Amino acid sequence: MKFGVLAAAFAVSAMIAGGKIAHADGLDFRNTITGDPLDIDSTSPKEGRDTPAVKKFMETGVDTYVEVPGCLPKGEEIYLESCSGCHGHIGEGKVGPGLNDSYWTYPKNGTDKGMFETIFGGAAGMMGPHGQDLTLDDIMHVIAWIRHMQKDDVKDAEWFTPEQKKAFKPFNIEEWEKTGRAAAAKEQCKISGN
Repeated sequence: MKFGVLAAAFAVSAMIAGGKIAHADGLDFRNTITGDPLDIDSTSPKEGRDTPAVKKFMETGVDTYVEVPGCLPKGEEIYLESCSGCHGHIGEGKVGPGLNDSYWTYPKNGTDKGMFETIFGGAAGMMGPHGQDLTLDDIMHVIAWIRHMQKDDVKDAEWFTPEQKKAFKPFNIEEWEKTGRAAAAKEQCKISGN
């Protein structure tokens, strides 16, 4: 018994020393299904790691692109390429669950950190990990787009600030395609510190 405990402690120490535990400026990122640490540093592409949004996210777990109009077109583009085949054009769900309502298959996805962990490390079923094929900045854009597609009441939405909740209007694809996308494309994807 003592040997087993010592061996486990040694294994954990070796993992920490080897950089396999996913701590980014104090945050601990874990796989949605297994709870295992996500190895962000050696898995994610090298580009897209040093943007102000990624740096802020790694410190706080909050995606600062959420509801920044100029960031939404890129988020939509990445979402349509990487996510819509399973989750639907407007997050309505297909093979994968819907993403535009108040129900989360994994409750942790109610936070930006939780959604990041699910996108980066994958989940059950066909939800494979995207940490190796999307940059960290791309994942921030996708999360912002998913949050923007929300169609339900946001009173309990952990990802919105109180100001964003007050200004919230349920997503309307016709309105987005008619004027929203063009207006957002004219804006810069700029957050404070950018």
